[in-house]
Amino acid sequence: MKNTEAAKTRRKADLHTPSGLGADATRDISAELNALLADTFALYLKTKNFHWHMSGPRFRDLHLLLDEQSEQIFEITDDIAERVRKIGGTTLRSIGHISRLQRLSDNDADFVTPQDMIAELREDNMRFIASLRETHGVCDEYADVATASLIENWIDQAERRAWFLFEIAREK
Repeated sequence: MKNTEAAKTRRKADLHTPSGLGADATRDISAELNALLADTFALYLKTKNFHWHMSGPRFRDLHLLLDEQSEQIFEITDDIAERVRKIGGTTLRSIGHISRLQRLSDNDADFVTPQDMIAELREDNMRFIASLRETHGVCDEYADVATASLIENWIDQAERRAWFLFEIAREK
């Protein structure tokens, strides 16, 4: 009987993970990371959407590039969510939660030209970089060097994606 009651208590317990950052840091950094995670999912899905719907004479090269970029974007989702949990926060729970927090816009158009796809993804990656830098600033306020360190790597990856997309779009 005692084991059953203990199990019930554990099921009702908060998902509190101890952290040396404090309640304000946990709240603020978790909020920033959750918005960033929502943007990451939005950017991933848009990149994958454009990968699936690529057409035209440069199909193969662009199709493969967007597949590579979407994989890179998706790879950081778990790192972001786990970081939220490590510092004592909770993270996204549903597609609806993502849509409420995402700052990057979706593209539901039936047809987008390859040139417009590349331009839109470049702009989204630039916005993503700006959000990463803002989140880094919040981490700096609370001396959360571990999260800041991860973000620095994600900025570098996003800058590389934006650079590639910029160079592909050049006419001359």
